[in-house]
Amino acid sequence: MHSKYFRHKYLEHLKNTIGMKIKPLHNHVVIKQQDETETMYGNIIVPDAGKEKPLMGEVVASGPGIVNMNGVLIPNTVEVGATVVFPAFGGTKMTVDGEEYVVMKEQDLLAIIEK
Repeated sequence: MHSKYFRHKYLEHLKNTIGMKIKPLHNHVVIKQQDETETMYGNIIVPDAGKEKPLMGEVVASGPGIVNMNGVLIPNTVEVGATVVFPAFGGTKMTVDGEEYVVMKEQDLLAIIEK
């Protein structure tokens, strides 16, 4: 029974990460930070370069979960497409194809923003 469940969750994980170049393992998630906002005054664009990046982003990939001591898969609760809040100094920041991502454990996320 556990084997079928694990296989199902793993196939679902692969389906969610097809097309992504970053495939998170275990209970990790990949987050794309929200873009910095810019202010327009007439035809002049003023970027907010002096401000910190927002601590919110969209989950673009999620690992299958983690296996506990009994060999049972505990799936991630955060789904692809969810908007999440994460700590400023948490996770590993990386750039892939010019896009910035943060990879961190699901348990390190602070909140899920419901739409």
